[in-house]
Parts: sequence; C-alpha cells; structure tokens
Amino acid sequence: MTEGSFLNHEAMTVGSIPFLNNPYFVKLGLIGLFINSLLSSVIPIPTELTTSGLLLEGQSKIAIFIILVSGSILGGFIAYYIGYGGIGFLRRLRKKQSKKSEDTSTSLLKKYGWTILFISPWIPIIGDYIPIVAGATKYNFRLFTIAIVSGKIVKGIAIVFFGSLILPLIFPSGIHP
Repeated sequence: MTEGSFLNHEAMTVGSIPFLNNPYFVKLGLIGLFINSLLSSVIPIPTELTTSGLLLEGQSKIAIFIILVSGSILGGFIAYYIGYGGIGFLRRLRKKQSKKSEDTSTSLLKKYGWTILFISPWIPIIGDYIPIVAGATKYNFRLFTIAIVSGKIVKGIAIVFFGSLILPLIFPSGIHP
C-alpha cells in the first residue's frame, strides 16, 4: 500500500470498475475497520466491504484479522451490556424500532442457546439483537463469552483469509488509485 492510495479513495477503482467509492470506514484504514467492527455488533453495518477494501489495498492480513476480531468481540460485549442494562436503552439508540427482530432473537436464544450465539455474527439484523437479548435475559456470561469469541474468530478467519484468496481472483489487478 502506498501513502497516496490510503489518502485518495475518491478515484479508487478495481480494474476498470469503480469500487469502494470513498466509503468512510475504508478511508480511515485499520482504525476505520476497528470502528466498523465495533459498531457492527450493535448496528447492522457490514464489515465485509471495509475488510475487502483493505485486503485489496494490500494491508496486512494478520493486522486486518486482529483488528476485525478485536473490534467485533468488544462490540459483542458492549451489546451484551446494553441488553443487561435494559433493552429500552437500545430502543432509544435506534431510530426505527424493530420489535419483530427482538422477539425473533429472544425465541432463537431460548431455543438454541450457545449455538445461536456462536452463529449470530453470520445472521443479518437478527444476529445483532441476539447478544443484546443474551444480556437482557442475563444469559450465563461465561457461556456467552465462549460462544461470541469463538464465533467472531471463525467469522474473522472466513472473511479475511478466504477473502484474501477469492478477491484476487475476482479483481486480479487489485486497487488502483
């Protein structure tokens, strides 16, 4: 990665296809990835675009993995404590309340427990509520920690390492500032 490529995302393209048209998190680099991964545990903001952009930019796969997983795990703990402090707090944070997602998350947690916590990082929108519901129901914190940490690590491996294998096949010329 060159210094210029980090600063000039407006003109960034992959081959001849405009790509990442100056997204906020990619523009901030690894710090942006940490913020993105932290927020994505509470608010449905996918980390895959930021991770892909940084991989294509040539950032270290290990650094991306560590930052992505650290932010995601910390975000999962924050989500648990938001729930622990009352799910009403989350409703005040969100502009559009989603009672259906909360109810679905609650029933999934009751039915599947540890397993649903482990796969929650892969479930769009409803998966963001599951750690919050775990906190609201005072789910065993030790089991929560094991499930969330292992789930976030597995997802991080899949995104970073499989992404680093697949992205060059899709975009062989990488990113060009």
